Amino acid sequence: MQFDNDIKAVDALHESYNSIKAEIGKVVIGQDDIIKSVLISIFSNGHCLLVGVPGLAKTLLVQTVANVLDLNFNRIQFTPDLMPSDIIGAEILGEDRNFKFINGPIFSNIILADEINRTPPKTQAALLEAMQEKAVTAAGLRHVLPNPFFVLATQNPIEQEGTYPLPEAQLDRFMFNVHLGYPTFEDELTIVKNTTSNNEVKLNKIINATQIQYFQKLVRNIPVTDNVVEYAVKLVSKTRPNTPLATEEVNKYINWGAGPRASQFLVIGAKCHAAITGKYAPDIEDVQAVAEAILRHRIVRNYRAEAEGLSVERIIKNLY
Repeated sequence: MQFDNDIKAVDALHESYNSIKAEIGKVVIGQDDIIKSVLISIFSNGHCLLVGVPGLAKTLLVQTVANVLDLNFNRIQFTPDLMPSDIIGAEILGEDRNFKFINGPIFSNIILADEINRTPPKTQAALLEAMQEKAVTAAGLRHVLPNPFFVLATQNPIEQEGTYPLPEAQLDRFMFNVHLGYPTFEDELTIVKNTTSNNEVKLNKIINATQIQYFQKLVRNIPVTDNVVEYAVKLVSKTRPNTPLATEEVNKYINWGAGPRASQFLVIGAKCHAAITGKYAPDIEDVQAVAEAILRHRIVRNYRAEAEGLSVERIIKNLY
Protein backbone atom coordinates (compact mmCIF):
# COMPACT_ATOMS: atom_id res chain seq x y z
CA MET A 1 0.00 0.00 0.00
CA GLN A 2 1.33 3.41 -0.96
CA PHE A 3 -0.16 6.77 -0.09
CA ASP A 4 1.19 10.24 -0.85
CA ASN A 5 1.03 11.18 2.83
CA ASP A 6 -0.26 10.03 6.21
CA ILE A 7 -3.45 12.12 5.87
CA LYS A 8 -4.54 10.09 2.83
CA ALA A 9 -3.54 6.90 4.64
CA VAL A 10 -5.71 7.83 7.66
CA ASP A 11 -8.60 8.56 5.26
CA ALA A 12 -8.08 5.09 3.76
CA LEU A 13 -8.12 3.50 7.25
CA HIS A 14 -11.34 5.39 8.07
CA GLU A 15 -12.99 4.16 4.85
CA SER A 16 -11.73 0.59 5.34
CA TYR A 17 -13.04 0.56 8.92
CA ASN A 18 -16.52 1.66 7.78
CA SER A 19 -16.55 -1.00 5.03
CA ILE A 20 -15.37 -3.72 7.45
CA LYS A 21 -17.99 -2.72 10.04
CA ALA A 22 -20.79 -2.72 7.43
CA GLU A 23 -19.67 -6.13 6.15
CA ILE A 24 -19.54 -7.66 9.67
CA GLY A 25 -22.93 -6.06 10.39
CA LYS A 26 -24.49 -8.30 7.71
CA VAL A 27 -23.90 -11.30 9.99
CA VAL A 28 -23.45 -9.93 13.53
CA ILE A 29 -26.50 -7.88 14.45
CA GLY A 30 -26.46 -4.99 16.92
CA GLN A 31 -23.03 -5.45 18.53
CA ASP A 32 -21.60 -2.20 17.12
CA ASP A 33 -19.54 -1.23 20.18
CA ILE A 34 -18.10 -4.74 20.47
CA ILE A 35 -17.14 -4.80 16.76
CA LYS A 36 -15.52 -1.39 17.19
CA SER A 37 -13.46 -2.58 20.18
CA VAL A 38 -12.31 -5.73 18.37
CA LEU A 39 -11.24 -3.76 15.28
CA ILE A 40 -9.45 -1.11 17.38
CA SER A 41 -7.47 -3.83 19.16
CA ILE A 42 -6.52 -5.44 15.81
CA PHE A 43 -5.34 -2.13 14.31
CA SER A 44 -3.55 -1.32 17.59
CA ASN A 45 -1.79 -4.73 17.54
CA GLY A 46 -3.39 -5.73 20.85
CA HIS A 47 -5.55 -8.60 22.13
CA CYS A 48 -9.12 -8.65 23.37
CA LEU A 49 -10.99 -10.48 26.16
CA LEU A 50 -14.75 -10.88 25.66
CA VAL A 51 -16.87 -11.57 28.71
CA GLY A 52 -20.47 -12.64 28.11
CA VAL A 53 -23.05 -15.34 28.66
CA PRO A 54 -23.33 -18.16 26.06
CA GLY A 55 -25.13 -17.54 22.78
CA LEU A 56 -24.20 -13.89 22.21
CA ALA A 57 -22.36 -14.61 18.92
CA LYS A 58 -18.82 -14.33 20.30
CA THR A 59 -17.51 -17.14 18.07
CA LEU A 60 -19.52 -15.93 15.07
CA LEU A 61 -18.06 -12.44 15.52
CA VAL A 62 -14.46 -13.70 15.44
CA GLN A 63 -15.07 -15.97 12.43
CA THR A 64 -16.72 -13.10 10.56
CA VAL A 65 -13.88 -10.67 11.40
CA ALA A 66 -11.31 -13.23 10.15
CA ASN A 67 -13.35 -13.70 6.96
CA VAL A 68 -13.74 -10.00 6.15
CA LEU A 69 -10.06 -9.30 6.92
CA ASP A 70 -8.95 -12.29 4.80
CA LEU A 71 -6.98 -13.81 7.69
CA ASN A 72 -6.40 -17.40 8.86
CA PHE A 73 -8.59 -18.33 11.82
CA ASN A 74 -8.35 -21.09 14.44
CA ARG A 75 -10.58 -21.82 17.38
CA ILE A 76 -9.17 -23.47 20.51
CA GLN A 77 -11.78 -24.80 22.93
CA PHE A 78 -10.21 -24.59 26.38
CA THR A 79 -10.90 -27.55 28.66
CA PRO A 80 -9.44 -28.69 32.03
CA ASP A 81 -7.35 -31.41 30.33
CA LEU A 82 -5.82 -29.18 27.62
CA MET A 83 -2.01 -29.22 27.66
CA PRO A 84 0.39 -26.49 26.42
CA SER A 85 1.53 -28.76 23.55
CA ASP A 86 -2.11 -28.98 22.37
CA ILE A 87 -1.90 -25.24 21.67
CA ILE A 88 1.66 -24.56 20.55
CA GLY A 89 2.41 -27.88 18.84
CA ALA A 90 4.86 -30.70 19.54
CA GLU A 91 7.91 -32.50 18.18
CA ILE A 92 7.26 -35.89 16.62
CA LEU A 93 9.57 -38.54 15.22
CA GLY A 94 9.25 -38.50 11.44
CA GLU A 95 9.59 -41.37 8.98
CA ASP A 96 13.20 -40.31 8.37
CA ARG A 97 13.98 -40.94 12.09
CA ASN A 98 14.43 -37.21 12.69
CA PHE A 99 12.35 -35.10 15.04
CA LYS A 100 10.23 -32.43 13.40
CA PHE A 101 7.99 -29.77 14.89
CA ILE A 102 4.29 -29.93 14.06
CA ASN A 103 2.61 -26.53 14.38
CA GLY A 104 -0.24 -26.31 16.85
CA PRO A 105 -3.47 -24.34 16.26
CA ILE A 106 -1.83 -21.15 17.61
CA PHE A 107 -0.05 -20.74 14.24
CA SER A 108 -2.79 -18.61 12.76
CA ASN A 109 -3.55 -14.89 12.35
CA ILE A 110 -6.65 -14.85 14.55
CA ILE A 111 -7.08 -17.20 17.51
CA LEU A 112 -10.36 -17.63 19.32
CA ALA A 113 -9.45 -18.86 22.80
CA ASP A 114 -12.87 -20.10 23.83
CA GLU A 115 -13.57 -20.11 27.59
CA ILE A 116 -9.97 -19.36 28.55
CA ASN A 117 -10.83 -19.67 32.26
CA ARG A 118 -11.71 -23.39 31.82
CA THR A 119 -8.08 -24.48 31.48
CA PRO A 120 -5.35 -24.76 34.16
CA PRO A 121 -2.74 -21.97 34.64
CA LYS A 122 0.01 -23.97 32.88
CA THR A 123 -1.90 -23.92 29.58
CA GLN A 124 -3.12 -20.34 30.06
CA ALA A 125 0.53 -19.32 30.53
CA ALA A 126 1.53 -20.96 27.21
CA LEU A 127 -1.07 -18.91 25.36
CA LEU A 128 -0.23 -15.68 27.21
CA GLU A 129 3.49 -16.11 26.51
CA ALA A 130 2.70 -16.45 22.79
CA MET A 131 0.54 -13.30 22.98
CA GLN A 132 3.39 -11.31 24.50
CA GLU A 133 6.35 -12.68 22.51
CA LYS A 134 4.53 -13.36 19.18
CA ALA A 135 6.55 -16.60 19.17
CA VAL A 136 6.59 -19.99 20.91
CA THR A 137 9.47 -22.12 22.18
CA ALA A 138 9.42 -25.89 21.75
CA ALA A 139 12.35 -28.23 22.49
CA GLY A 140 14.61 -25.20 22.86
CA LEU A 141 13.78 -23.80 19.42
CA ARG A 142 11.91 -20.53 18.84
CA HIS A 143 9.10 -20.57 16.30
CA VAL A 144 7.76 -17.18 15.17
CA LEU A 145 3.98 -16.83 14.85
CA PRO A 146 2.29 -15.40 11.72
CA ASN A 147 1.90 -11.63 11.44
CA PRO A 148 -0.57 -10.11 12.22
CA PHE A 149 -1.33 -12.22 15.30
CA PHE A 150 -4.41 -11.48 17.35
CA VAL A 151 -6.00 -13.40 20.25
CA LEU A 152 -9.65 -12.99 21.12
CA ALA A 153 -10.39 -14.88 24.32
CA THR A 154 -13.86 -15.46 25.73
CA GLN A 155 -14.92 -15.94 29.31
CA ASN A 156 -18.27 -17.05 30.67
CA PRO A 157 -19.20 -15.02 33.77
CA ILE A 158 -21.94 -17.39 34.95
CA GLU A 159 -20.32 -20.74 35.74
CA GLN A 160 -17.47 -20.42 38.21
CA GLU A 161 -17.31 -24.10 39.17
CA GLY A 162 -14.25 -25.86 37.76
CA THR A 163 -12.75 -22.67 36.35
CA TYR A 164 -9.32 -21.12 36.79
CA PRO A 165 -9.76 -17.32 36.78
CA LEU A 166 -6.95 -15.45 35.03
CA PRO A 167 -4.64 -13.70 37.50
CA GLU A 168 -4.47 -9.88 37.24
CA ALA A 169 -0.91 -10.05 35.88
CA GLN A 170 -2.11 -12.22 33.00
CA LEU A 171 -5.24 -10.17 32.39
CA ASP A 172 -2.88 -7.23 31.86
CA ARG A 173 -1.75 -8.81 28.56
CA PHE A 174 -5.16 -8.03 27.05
CA MET A 175 -5.60 -4.55 25.66
CA PHE A 176 -9.39 -4.61 26.06
CA ASN A 177 -11.82 -6.34 28.38
CA VAL A 178 -15.18 -6.05 26.63
CA HIS A 179 -18.50 -7.01 28.24
CA LEU A 180 -21.23 -8.28 25.92
CA GLY A 181 -24.80 -7.55 26.89
CA TYR A 182 -28.03 -9.12 25.66
CA PRO A 183 -29.34 -7.80 22.32
CA THR A 184 -32.23 -5.34 22.26
CA PHE A 185 -35.70 -6.67 21.44
CA GLU A 186 -35.52 -5.30 17.86
CA ASP A 187 -32.03 -6.75 17.28
CA GLU A 188 -33.09 -10.13 18.62
CA LEU A 189 -36.07 -10.15 16.22
CA THR A 190 -33.66 -9.58 13.31
CA ILE A 191 -31.26 -12.24 14.61
CA VAL A 192 -34.02 -14.85 14.90
CA LYS A 193 -35.41 -14.04 11.42
CA ASN A 194 -31.93 -14.23 9.83
CA THR A 195 -30.84 -17.44 11.55
CA THR A 196 -34.01 -19.49 11.14
CA SER A 197 -34.21 -19.25 7.36
CA ASN A 198 -32.09 -20.43 4.43
CA ASN A 199 -30.62 -17.00 3.71
CA GLU A 200 -26.90 -17.24 3.09
CA VAL A 201 -24.85 -14.09 3.51
CA LYS A 202 -21.97 -13.59 1.08
CA LEU A 203 -19.15 -11.69 2.79
CA ASN A 204 -16.66 -9.58 0.84
CA LYS A 205 -13.00 -9.54 1.87
CA ILE A 206 -12.15 -5.89 2.53
CA ILE A 207 -8.44 -5.85 3.42
CA ASN A 208 -5.66 -8.42 3.83
CA ALA A 209 -2.79 -9.18 6.23
CA THR A 210 -0.31 -6.84 4.48
CA GLN A 211 -2.74 -3.91 4.63
CA ILE A 212 -3.47 -4.59 8.31
CA GLN A 213 0.27 -4.47 9.10
CA TYR A 214 0.51 -1.18 7.19
CA PHE A 215 -2.40 0.30 9.19
CA GLN A 216 -0.89 -0.96 12.48
CA LYS A 217 2.28 1.02 11.71
CA LEU A 218 0.21 4.02 10.58
CA VAL A 219 -1.67 4.11 13.91
CA ARG A 220 1.64 4.39 15.79
CA ASN A 221 2.71 7.23 13.45
CA ILE A 222 -0.33 9.36 14.27
CA PRO A 223 0.81 12.49 16.17
CA VAL A 224 -0.52 13.09 19.67
CA THR A 225 -0.28 16.32 21.67
CA ASP A 226 1.41 16.44 25.09
CA ASN A 227 -1.83 17.36 26.87
CA VAL A 228 -3.56 14.20 25.57
CA VAL A 229 -0.63 11.98 26.69
CA GLU A 230 -0.63 13.74 30.08
CA TYR A 231 -4.40 13.21 30.39
CA ALA A 232 -4.01 9.46 29.68
CA VAL A 233 -1.16 9.05 32.19
CA LYS A 234 -3.02 11.10 34.82
CA LEU A 235 -6.15 8.99 34.33
CA VAL A 236 -4.15 5.83 35.01
CA SER A 237 -2.30 7.41 37.96
CA LYS A 238 -5.64 8.32 39.56
CA THR A 239 -6.52 4.61 39.78
CA ARG A 240 -3.59 3.87 42.12
CA PRO A 241 -4.56 4.13 45.79
CA ASN A 242 -2.38 6.12 48.19
CA THR A 243 -0.47 7.92 45.44
CA PRO A 244 -0.39 11.72 44.92
CA LEU A 245 -3.06 11.78 42.16
CA ALA A 246 -5.42 9.19 43.67
CA THR A 247 -8.96 10.41 44.34
CA GLU A 248 -10.72 9.96 47.67
CA GLU A 249 -13.01 7.32 46.13
CA VAL A 250 -10.03 5.33 44.81
CA ASN A 251 -8.30 5.38 48.22
CA LYS A 252 -11.50 4.14 49.81
CA TYR A 253 -12.57 1.44 47.36
CA ILE A 254 -9.54 0.20 45.37
CA ASN A 255 -6.84 -2.29 46.39
CA TRP A 256 -4.70 -2.06 43.25
CA GLY A 257 -4.67 0.33 40.32
CA ALA A 258 -3.56 0.05 36.69
CA GLY A 259 0.10 -0.20 35.64
CA PRO A 260 2.05 1.64 32.91
CA ARG A 261 0.81 -0.76 30.22
CA ALA A 262 -2.64 0.83 30.66
CA SER A 263 -1.18 4.28 29.85
CA GLN A 264 0.46 2.89 26.68
CA PHE A 265 -2.77 1.21 25.55
CA LEU A 266 -4.80 4.38 26.28
CA VAL A 267 -2.60 6.44 23.95
CA ILE A 268 -2.45 3.79 21.18
CA GLY A 269 -6.21 3.12 21.55
CA ALA A 270 -6.98 6.86 21.39
CA LYS A 271 -4.84 7.22 18.22
CA CYS A 272 -6.70 4.33 16.57
CA HIS A 273 -10.12 5.58 17.74
CA ALA A 274 -9.34 8.99 16.25
CA ALA A 275 -8.25 7.47 12.91
CA ILE A 276 -11.30 5.22 12.46
CA THR A 277 -13.62 8.14 13.21
CA GLY A 278 -11.91 10.30 10.57
CA LYS A 279 -9.68 12.48 12.79
CA TYR A 280 -5.96 13.01 12.18
CA ALA A 281 -4.95 13.34 15.84
CA PRO A 282 -6.57 12.09 19.07
CA ASP A 283 -8.10 14.35 21.70
CA ILE A 284 -9.25 13.74 25.29
CA GLU A 285 -12.63 12.35 24.09
CA ASP A 286 -10.77 9.59 22.21
CA VAL A 287 -8.94 8.60 25.40
CA GLN A 288 -12.25 8.48 27.28
CA ALA A 289 -13.85 6.40 24.50
CA VAL A 290 -11.40 3.52 25.07
CA ALA A 291 -10.72 4.02 28.81
CA GLU A 292 -13.40 1.76 30.29
CA ALA A 293 -12.44 -1.35 28.27
CA ILE A 294 -8.73 -0.75 28.96
CA LEU A 295 -8.96 -0.03 32.71
CA ARG A 296 -11.79 -2.41 33.69
CA HIS A 297 -9.59 -5.49 34.21
CA ARG A 298 -6.62 -3.60 35.65
CA ILE A 299 -8.37 -2.24 38.74
CA VAL A 300 -8.97 -4.46 41.79
CA ARG A 301 -11.82 -3.38 44.09
CA ASN A 302 -11.75 -4.06 47.83
CA TYR A 303 -14.45 -5.74 49.92
CA ARG A 304 -16.05 -2.43 50.80
CA ALA A 305 -16.67 -1.60 47.12
CA GLU A 306 -18.19 -5.05 46.53
CA ALA A 307 -20.34 -4.82 49.66
CA GLU A 308 -21.66 -1.41 48.62
CA GLY A 309 -22.26 -2.61 45.04
CA LEU A 310 -19.90 -0.05 43.51
CA SER A 311 -18.88 -1.24 40.05
CA VAL A 312 -15.45 -0.77 38.46
CA GLU A 313 -17.16 1.01 35.54
CA ARG A 314 -18.70 3.59 37.90
CA ILE A 315 -15.30 4.24 39.56
CA ILE A 316 -13.66 4.72 36.12
CA LYS A 317 -16.40 7.15 34.97
CA ASN A 318 -15.86 9.23 38.13
CA LEU A 319 -12.19 9.71 37.18
CA TYR A 320 -12.89 11.60 33.92
